[in-house]
Amino acid sequence: MSYYTFFRGICRLLIATCFRWRVIGRENVPKTGAVILCCNHIGNIDPPLLGSGIERQVRFMAKEELFHVPVLSFLLKKFGTFPVKRGAGDRNAIRTTLKILEDGEILGIFPEGTRSKNGELGRAQSGSAMFALKSKAEVVPVAIIGPWRFLKPITIIYGKPIDMTAIREKKVDSESMREATDLIMQHIKELIDAHKAK
Repeated sequence: MSYYTFFRGICRLLIATCFRWRVIGRENVPKTGAVILCCNHIGNIDPPLLGSGIERQVRFMAKEELFHVPVLSFLLKKFGTFPVKRGAGDRNAIRTTLKILEDGEILGIFPEGTRSKNGELGRAQSGSAMFALKSKAEVVPVAIIGPWRFLKPITIIYGKPIDMTAIREKKVDSESMREATDLIMQHIKELIDAHKAK
């Protein structure tokens, strides 16, 4: 059993014990091939939740500073997480991400780049769109509906893959990346709106 599988089991147990956990639409995540899970960001536990809801391993970026903490750095590497320098274009992180997708793995990413202070969707950065347009990965919108409060409901919804065909036929530039970003965020919002009242 891998570190990832072991700790995913622990995360599932903790989330199910501490919260009223509900997973919807896990069948929408392709069982093989490259996938980008694009999710809203409402709390620190979002990455473990995003990975715990499905059977395939999800790879994540994490800020470089976390890899300077000895034990945490060891665990992050075992989980398949890789560092990214925030505040500037990190070419190594970009290359690593594209290689992950080229190898047919799953990338988990939060387009907003930071946690929402009020639970509402914020303006997204273009990173997720760039990876979507520079790869052939399926783009799956994901919504987490909370908030994270002990013994309160937490729901994660995996939507159907987004059809990126029309945008992928265009040149990859700031305009097409903004168009792709808006499309991704629109699908995340639709998932939130469809399930928030339930």
